[in-house]
Amino acid sequence: MTPTSSSGKRASGNPATQAQLSQSAKQQREQQKQAKLAEYQRQLEKRRRSKVMWWVVGSTAGLAVVALVVASIIFTPRPVTLERGDGDGSAITGVETFTNSATHVEGEVAYAQNPPAGGDHNAVWLNCGVYSEPVPNVNAVHSLEHGAVWITYDPERVDEAGVAALREQLPSSYVILSPYAGLPSPIVASAWNAQLQVDSADDERLGAFLSAYWRSTSAPEPNAACTGALDAPGKQS
Repeated sequence: MTPTSSSGKRASGNPATQAQLSQSAKQQREQQKQAKLAEYQRQLEKRRRSKVMWWVVGSTAGLAVVALVVASIIFTPRPVTLERGDGDGSAITGVETFTNSATHVEGEVAYAQNPPAGGDHNAVWLNCGVYSEPVPNVNAVHSLEHGAVWITYDPERVDEAGVAALREQLPSSYVILSPYAGLPSPIVASAWNAQLQVDSADDERLGAFLSAYWRSTSAPEPNAACTGALDAPGKQS
């Protein structure tokens, strides 16, 4: 009689054959186990690589943000700081000085200097800042009375790079920068009763002029404001 297995199936009566079948089933189970283990290892490795990739991406992005912040700190132009001038620019080559009245008037004024460096003016001063359009003489002169320095440039002879170079030299207050057609030189710096003509923005005398006349204590009203009044067209900052 042929023996049966515990599952009820007929088993081979040959002991060698039964051993081979048993060994084959064991190998298949082992292979399946190893295949599952290998797949598990592959999934773990995939997750690990994914985490590493996102860590690298995140770190790179973080470093990029830090680099941008550092670069903005390093390369952002520092504000120009000046001490109040004493109104004495006699040591600066090319500085001209004048004597002008300081009366508040209505209407336009025929000024002795071009651009004006003082004289009668409107009762409303011009707010200091950078302008892309010409500003009214009668209001700008009032700002000079308050100790401002007015930097004018001929737009036909000073390009955008030149204007940018001028802006880099200016303090954040008590300065007016504006175009002015028909100047006697490409750039003219004016303060109350003082003026300097230069050919380019890199002329070192401009800085000396600002140091001597910015918020000059010799201006008629050196403590008066340069804000809170008139914004002319083209006001940029």
